[in-house]
Amino acid sequence: MLDEYLARIRARRNNIHRYRRLLKSNLSDVDRQFIERRLTEEQTALLSLSAETFPLAFSLPKGADMSAS
Repeated sequence: MLDEYLARIRARRNNIHRYRRLLKSNLSDVDRQFIERRLTEEQTALLSLSAETFPLAFSLPKGADMSAS
């Protein structure tokens, strides 16, 4: 089951990368709007799927600096 979730996450992530690459190319306004909408949908779906797959969330203590690692 976890393998299926990871495959779905990987597919969403690949779609996001593809859409970002497309946005760097020369697109018509209509195409750009479509790609931006699809990118937003994929990002939302990835966040949802990630939260479903990895439901635990860890919070850092207030004032913790992660740049020191």
